[in-house]
Amino acid sequence: MSTLSRRALIGSGVVAAAGVVGSGLLSVGRAFGLIPPDSGGFYGPGETLSYAAHRLLGRNALAREFPRAMISAKPFANELSPFSENFKAHEAANFAAWRLDVSGLVRSPATLSLAELRAMGKESQITEVNCEEGWNYIAEWAGTPLSAVLNSVGVKPEAKYVVYLSEDTNWWDSIDLDEAMHPQTVLAWEMNGSALPVPFGGPLRIRVPRQLAYKSVKFIDRLVVTDSLRGFGKGKGSASADAGYAWYAGA
Repeated sequence: MSTLSRRALIGSGVVAAAGVVGSGLLSVGRAFGLIPPDSGGFYGPGETLSYAAHRLLGRNALAREFPRAMISAKPFANELSPFSENFKAHEAANFAAWRLDVSGLVRSPATLSLAELRAMGKESQITEVNCEEGWNYIAEWAGTPLSAVLNSVGVKPEAKYVVYLSEDTNWWDSIDLDEAMHPQTVLAWEMNGSALPVPFGGPLRIRVPRQLAYKSVKFIDRLVVTDSLRGFGKGKGSASADAGYAWYAGA
Protein backbone atom coordinates (compact mmCIF):
# COMPACT_ATOMS: atom_id res chain seq x y z
CA MET A 1 0.00 0.00 0.00
CA SER A 2 1.40 3.43 -0.90
CA THR A 3 2.13 6.01 1.78
CA LEU A 4 -0.53 8.26 0.30
CA SER A 5 -3.24 5.61 0.26
CA ARG A 6 -2.29 4.49 3.78
CA ARG A 7 -2.54 8.07 5.02
CA ALA A 8 -5.88 8.44 3.27
CA LEU A 9 -7.12 5.25 4.95
CA ILE A 10 -5.93 6.38 8.39
CA GLY A 11 -7.40 9.83 7.84
CA SER A 12 -10.74 8.47 6.78
CA GLY A 13 -10.75 6.07 9.74
CA VAL A 14 -10.02 8.83 12.24
CA VAL A 15 -12.66 11.05 10.66
CA ALA A 16 -15.17 8.22 10.82
CA ALA A 17 -14.32 7.49 14.44
CA ALA A 18 -14.53 11.17 15.36
CA GLY A 19 -17.82 11.41 13.50
CA VAL A 20 -19.28 8.70 15.67
CA VAL A 21 -18.64 10.92 18.69
CA GLY A 22 -18.77 14.44 17.32
CA SER A 23 -21.81 14.33 15.09
CA GLY A 24 -24.05 12.48 17.51
CA LEU A 25 -24.51 9.45 15.25
CA LEU A 26 -24.37 7.06 18.17
CA SER A 27 -26.98 4.77 16.64
CA VAL A 28 -24.76 4.31 13.57
CA GLY A 29 -21.78 3.63 15.82
CA ARG A 30 -23.71 1.01 17.73
CA ALA A 31 -24.85 -0.64 14.52
CA PHE A 32 -21.21 -1.07 13.51
CA GLY A 33 -20.03 -2.07 16.98
CA LEU A 34 -17.98 1.08 17.58
CA ILE A 35 -19.42 2.20 20.92
CA PRO A 36 -17.83 0.76 24.09
CA PRO A 37 -20.02 -0.05 27.08
CA ASP A 38 -18.41 2.75 29.13
CA SER A 39 -19.24 5.44 26.56
CA GLY A 40 -21.21 7.56 29.04
CA GLY A 41 -19.86 10.11 31.47
CA PHE A 42 -17.12 12.73 31.24
CA TYR A 43 -14.53 10.45 29.61
CA GLY A 44 -17.05 8.69 27.37
CA PRO A 45 -16.24 10.55 24.13
CA GLY A 46 -12.53 9.82 24.54
CA GLU A 47 -13.19 6.16 25.33
CA THR A 48 -15.44 5.93 22.28
CA LEU A 49 -12.95 7.60 19.95
CA SER A 50 -10.13 5.31 21.12
CA TYR A 51 -12.20 2.14 20.78
CA ALA A 52 -13.69 3.12 17.41
CA ALA A 53 -10.30 4.11 15.96
CA HIS A 54 -8.72 0.84 17.06
CA ARG A 55 -11.60 -1.19 15.67
CA LEU A 56 -11.55 0.67 12.35
CA LEU A 57 -7.77 0.66 11.90
CA GLY A 58 -6.34 -2.16 13.99
CA ARG A 59 -8.88 -4.96 14.04
CA ASN A 60 -6.37 -7.54 12.81
CA ALA A 61 -3.24 -6.05 14.39
CA LEU A 62 -0.96 -8.36 16.39
CA ALA A 63 0.69 -7.73 19.73
CA ARG A 64 4.47 -7.75 19.47
CA GLU A 65 6.08 -11.13 20.09
CA PHE A 66 9.63 -11.49 21.39
CA PRO A 67 12.50 -13.98 21.06
CA ARG A 68 12.92 -16.47 23.88
CA ALA A 69 16.17 -14.78 24.94
CA MET A 70 14.13 -11.75 26.06
CA ILE A 71 11.95 -13.63 28.56
CA SER A 72 12.21 -11.83 31.92
CA ALA A 73 14.35 -13.58 34.52
CA LYS A 74 12.11 -12.43 37.38
CA PRO A 75 8.54 -11.79 36.23
CA PHE A 76 6.43 -9.77 38.63
CA ALA A 77 3.30 -11.15 40.28
CA ASN A 78 0.81 -8.88 42.02
CA GLU A 79 0.08 -9.39 45.69
CA LEU A 80 -2.91 -11.71 46.03
CA SER A 81 -5.80 -11.71 48.45
CA PRO A 82 -6.19 -14.81 50.67
CA PHE A 83 -7.68 -17.72 48.78
CA SER A 84 -10.95 -19.39 49.69
CA GLU A 85 -11.01 -22.86 51.21
CA ASN A 86 -12.56 -24.11 47.97
CA PHE A 87 -9.62 -22.83 45.93
CA LYS A 88 -7.12 -24.26 48.40
CA ALA A 89 -8.79 -27.67 48.05
CA HIS A 90 -8.53 -27.45 44.25
CA GLU A 91 -4.87 -26.47 44.51
CA ALA A 92 -4.12 -29.35 46.91
CA ALA A 93 -5.64 -31.76 44.37
CA ASN A 94 -3.61 -30.24 41.53
CA PHE A 95 -6.83 -28.77 40.11
CA ALA A 96 -8.03 -32.22 38.99
CA ALA A 97 -11.66 -31.36 39.80
CA TRP A 98 -11.46 -27.75 38.62
CA ARG A 99 -13.81 -26.83 35.77
CA LEU A 100 -14.45 -23.93 33.37
CA ASP A 101 -18.14 -23.21 32.87
CA VAL A 102 -19.15 -21.84 29.45
CA SER A 103 -22.71 -20.54 29.08
CA GLY A 104 -24.89 -17.77 27.66
CA LEU A 105 -25.59 -17.30 23.97
CA VAL A 106 -24.13 -20.62 22.88
CA ARG A 107 -25.75 -23.66 21.32
CA SER A 108 -23.99 -26.20 23.53
CA PRO A 109 -23.12 -24.94 27.04
CA ALA A 110 -20.15 -26.81 28.46
CA THR A 111 -18.23 -27.52 31.63
CA LEU A 112 -14.59 -28.19 30.74
CA SER A 113 -11.70 -29.68 32.69
CA LEU A 114 -8.12 -28.58 32.14
CA ALA A 115 -7.49 -31.81 30.26
CA GLU A 116 -10.41 -31.10 27.94
CA LEU A 117 -9.13 -27.58 27.33
CA ARG A 118 -5.67 -28.89 26.50
CA ALA A 119 -7.18 -31.35 24.03
CA MET A 120 -8.68 -28.44 22.04
CA GLY A 121 -5.25 -27.32 20.92
CA LYS A 122 -2.28 -25.34 22.15
CA GLU A 123 -0.98 -21.97 21.06
CA SER A 124 2.04 -20.24 22.54
CA GLN A 125 3.28 -16.68 22.45
CA ILE A 126 6.10 -14.69 24.00
CA THR A 127 4.44 -11.40 24.79
CA GLU A 128 4.82 -8.53 27.22
CA VAL A 129 2.57 -7.87 30.19
CA ASN A 130 2.16 -4.09 30.50
CA CYS A 131 0.52 -2.82 33.67
CA GLU A 132 -1.13 0.57 33.97
CA GLU A 133 0.92 1.00 37.17
CA GLY A 134 4.11 1.15 35.10
CA TRP A 135 5.69 -2.30 35.51
CA ASN A 136 6.05 -4.94 32.80
CA TYR A 137 7.65 -8.26 32.01
CA ILE A 138 7.98 -10.67 29.10
CA ALA A 139 6.92 -14.32 29.42
CA GLU A 140 5.98 -17.26 27.25
CA TRP A 141 2.32 -18.11 27.59
CA ALA A 142 0.67 -21.24 26.25
CA GLY A 143 -2.92 -22.30 26.31
CA THR A 144 -6.11 -22.92 24.41
CA PRO A 145 -7.19 -20.24 21.93
CA LEU A 146 -10.40 -18.69 23.21
CA SER A 147 -11.69 -18.98 19.64
CA ALA A 148 -11.37 -22.79 19.86
CA VAL A 149 -13.54 -22.89 22.97
CA LEU A 150 -16.13 -20.57 21.45
CA ASN A 151 -16.23 -22.56 18.22
CA SER A 152 -16.72 -25.77 20.18
CA VAL A 153 -19.83 -24.46 21.96
CA GLY A 154 -21.31 -22.65 18.95
CA VAL A 155 -21.68 -18.92 19.51
CA LYS A 156 -25.11 -17.62 18.48
CA PRO A 157 -25.31 -14.87 15.82
CA GLU A 158 -26.64 -12.21 18.20
CA ALA A 159 -23.66 -12.53 20.58
CA LYS A 160 -21.38 -9.48 20.96
CA TYR A 161 -19.24 -10.01 24.07
CA VAL A 162 -17.52 -12.65 26.16
CA VAL A 163 -17.57 -12.02 29.90
CA TYR A 164 -14.94 -13.88 31.93
CA LEU A 165 -15.21 -14.25 35.68
CA SER A 166 -13.14 -15.44 38.61
CA GLU A 167 -15.40 -16.76 41.35
CA ASP A 168 -12.62 -16.91 43.93
CA THR A 169 -11.64 -13.25 43.55
CA ASN A 170 -15.04 -11.83 42.55
CA TRP A 171 -13.26 -10.13 39.65
CA TRP A 172 -14.50 -10.06 36.08
CA ASP A 173 -14.01 -8.39 32.75
CA SER A 174 -15.17 -8.71 29.15
CA ILE A 175 -14.03 -8.29 25.57
CA ASP A 176 -15.90 -8.02 22.31
CA LEU A 177 -16.08 -10.95 19.92
CA ASP A 178 -13.36 -9.47 17.69
CA GLU A 179 -10.90 -9.63 20.58
CA ALA A 180 -12.22 -12.99 21.73
CA MET A 181 -11.68 -14.56 18.31
CA HIS A 182 -8.27 -12.94 17.80
CA PRO A 183 -5.53 -15.60 17.41
CA GLN A 184 -3.45 -14.19 20.29
CA THR A 185 -6.29 -14.27 22.83
CA VAL A 186 -5.78 -17.47 24.80
CA LEU A 187 -6.92 -19.21 27.95
CA ALA A 188 -3.44 -19.74 29.35
CA TRP A 189 -2.63 -22.79 31.44
CA GLU A 190 1.14 -22.76 30.98
CA MET A 191 3.88 -20.15 31.57
CA ASN A 192 7.51 -20.43 30.53
CA GLY A 193 7.16 -24.13 29.78
CA SER A 194 5.53 -25.19 33.07
CA ALA A 195 2.02 -25.34 34.49
CA LEU A 196 0.77 -21.80 35.13
CA PRO A 197 1.86 -20.90 38.69
CA VAL A 198 -0.87 -19.81 41.08
CA PRO A 199 0.68 -16.35 41.68
CA PHE A 200 0.33 -15.71 37.94
CA GLY A 201 -3.27 -16.91 37.75
CA GLY A 202 -3.09 -20.70 37.74
CA PRO A 203 -4.76 -22.91 36.91
CA LEU A 204 -6.21 -20.67 34.18
CA ARG A 205 -6.06 -17.04 33.20
CA ILE A 206 -7.02 -15.23 30.07
CA ARG A 207 -4.28 -13.52 28.08
CA VAL A 208 -5.36 -10.52 26.02
CA PRO A 209 -1.93 -9.29 24.90
CA ARG A 210 -3.23 -6.45 22.74
CA GLN A 211 -4.57 -4.71 25.85
CA LEU A 212 -3.17 -3.65 29.23
CA ALA A 213 -2.57 -6.23 31.94
CA TYR A 214 -5.78 -5.71 33.89
CA LYS A 215 -7.74 -7.23 31.00
CA SER A 216 -5.88 -10.53 31.50
CA VAL A 217 -7.84 -11.66 34.56
CA LYS A 218 -6.46 -14.50 36.68
CA PHE A 219 -8.20 -17.63 38.02
CA ILE A 220 -10.86 -17.73 35.30
CA ASP A 221 -13.55 -20.34 35.94
CA ARG A 222 -16.55 -19.00 34.01
CA LEU A 223 -17.27 -17.61 30.54
CA VAL A 224 -20.59 -16.03 29.59
CA VAL A 225 -21.32 -15.14 25.97
CA THR A 226 -23.81 -12.28 25.77
CA ASP A 227 -25.32 -9.60 23.55
CA SER A 228 -25.37 -6.99 26.33
CA LEU A 229 -23.26 -6.06 29.35
CA ARG A 230 -26.09 -4.33 31.21
CA GLY A 231 -26.65 -7.27 33.53
CA PHE A 232 -23.05 -7.31 34.75
CA GLY A 233 -21.92 -4.88 37.45
CA LYS A 234 -22.74 -1.28 36.54
CA GLY A 235 -23.05 -2.18 32.85
CA LYS A 236 -19.67 -0.67 31.94
CA GLY A 237 -18.18 -3.98 30.86
CA SER A 238 -15.82 -4.88 33.70
CA ALA A 239 -15.03 -4.56 37.38
CA SER A 240 -12.12 -2.33 36.31
CA ALA A 241 -14.41 0.01 34.37
CA ASP A 242 -16.81 0.11 37.33
CA ALA A 243 -13.80 1.31 39.38
CA GLY A 244 -12.90 4.05 36.88
CA TYR A 245 -10.55 2.39 34.39
CA ALA A 246 -11.24 2.21 30.66
CA TRP A 247 -13.10 -0.87 29.45
CA TYR A 248 -11.08 -0.91 26.23
CA ALA A 249 -7.41 -0.89 27.25
CA GLY A 250 -5.65 -1.23 23.92
CA ALA A 251 -1.99 -0.32 24.38
